[in-house]
Amino acid sequence: MNKRASLTIRDVVRPTTVIEACKLSRQLGANITLVSETFQHSGSFKFRAAFNVVSQVEPSRIITASSGNFGQAIAYACALLNKTCIIVMPDNSSTVKVAAVREYGGTVELVNTREKSRAQRVRELAAEHPDAYVASAYDDPLVIAGNATLAEEICALGRQFDFVFVPVGGGGLSAGLVTGIQAAGRNFRVIAAEPLLSNDAARSLRAGTLIADERESATIADGARTLSLGLHNWAVLRNGLWDIIEVPEETICESVRILFSFANLKAEPTGALGLGAVLAQPDRFYGKSLCCVVSGGNVDNEVYRRILSP
Repeated sequence: MNKRASLTIRDVVRPTTVIEACKLSRQLGANITLVSETFQHSGSFKFRAAFNVVSQVEPSRIITASSGNFGQAIAYACALLNKTCIIVMPDNSSTVKVAAVREYGGTVELVNTREKSRAQRVRELAAEHPDAYVASAYDDPLVIAGNATLAEEICALGRQFDFVFVPVGGGGLSAGLVTGIQAAGRNFRVIAAEPLLSNDAARSLRAGTLIADERESATIADGARTLSLGLHNWAVLRNGLWDIIEVPEETICESVRILFSFANLKAEPTGALGLGAVLAQPDRFYGKSLCCVVSGGNVDNEVYRRILSP
């Protein structure tokens, strides 16, 4: 048997990094634990989902759309499992993410999303490669199951958190956390954090029905520029989330700066959304035990420099 083909997600995933953020806790008046996926393979939680997809499907070619992190993770997972991939990315994607996809061996297709959507280009490529598996970065039970492994690790810490904060874009990570926490029998209240500029999930939760944005927003949290939650994710999140907090752009940037200054942690804007939710409503969480998921650390040096030096 091919040794690589027999690998499982638990064989290859890096355990998440747990940081007891003492300085940050004193600053905000809450007991804050950071669960960071910035040191995960390919720099974000997306590796959990990507490896689970690539290892579970039969086709040897994967096609997907990504703003960067899922594309990197798919490319790396394909390299581990001797498969190939085509990643459709916006032409304004982070250069560090485009470069990483190529370094892992993935083929990048850049599209001008003002003229053609990523989804349209994926459909075109799927027609050209009918033997390929078209992977969603979030709307797939295999994605949810892969991300649920992070919830397993959080639950295995043996701590009682009042709230667990998680970034939300398409909903793959948040649905995975809710699913994993429920499977473990824990009663953590999960709060999703979303950019105010791209608040389709918050509007959906308030309305009780799935709502989509008309176009991708310009939020600095590029991993959350999805138009709507996935259908599989919505089925989990509509009843599984305690709340969704909308985070203004400046608060997202402030959370990136605070993670750097008080936790010595480099986070991308999307990855800092969870802490951003706490900063947006600090009085609500004063004195509580909080777990903030920092979902990734892939950010262009110039963007990061601008955030740290406003």
